[in-house]
Amino acid sequence: MKKLLIVWLVVLSTINLLAQKKILFVTSNQHFYGNTNINTSNHFEEITIPYDIFTKAGFVVDFISPKGGAIPLGYINTSDSIQKKHLYDNVYMNQLKYTKKPSEINPDNYAAIFYGGGGAAMYGVPEDITIQKLAKNIYIKKGIIATICHGTAGIAYLKDDNGKSLYAGKKITGYPDYFENKEMDYYKAFPFSMDKAIKNNEGNFVYSENRGDGFYVVDGRFVTGQDPSSSAKVAHEIVSMLKKNL
Repeated sequence: MKKLLIVWLVVLSTINLLAQKKILFVTSNQHFYGNTNINTSNHFEEITIPYDIFTKAGFVVDFISPKGGAIPLGYINTSDSIQKKHLYDNVYMNQLKYTKKPSEINPDNYAAIFYGGGGAAMYGVPEDITIQKLAKNIYIKKGIIATICHGTAGIAYLKDDNGKSLYAGKKITGYPDYFENKEMDYYKAFPFSMDKAIKNNEGNFVYSENRGDGFYVVDGRFVTGQDPSSSAKVAHEIVSMLKKNL
């Protein structure tokens, strides 16, 4: 009986620790590529698959966007059972309908910050000073910074209090210019080249020439994925890293 009680107390203690280690998801409010009438959105798979993995592992997830409130969603695949499950989950969808504003967040409550992708991620997020401060404060307290695909644009300008890049010399990946169609209007509307922005901030931007191969990179406490195929791998890596630090 005593052994069962001890085991139960250990389980409860672990659940409590996980609940204290929240993960902050960063999304965008952008509906169009720049000033065009070309629709853009947050990539549903790139936020939903990691969300599913994090919550199943016992972590609490919160969502923010620069303006707060409802965010545009795209790239939804209802043939995928996980995406379909969450698409019809009112609790989950309400989190995306009522994303918090960055000013409402206390970074001390989070062990990781995760930037979701989709073309919308190129807009509003990278230049948001409050989001930059949240990421910096989570990182300097031994937290993880993670990105997927175009979400990597969100860390383009991250610096410490001394103005030095948070990822100077570190390997960072995201959706590379190598795969973009530079002649298309959507690309011409991008505010910057993600590859170049990471390099200009002293990061070592790397990528796989094989689209959809699950390529991701871990360098210190930066975990970055190239495209949707790396969503689950990045999420599992974060879970593993966080549980090691319990």
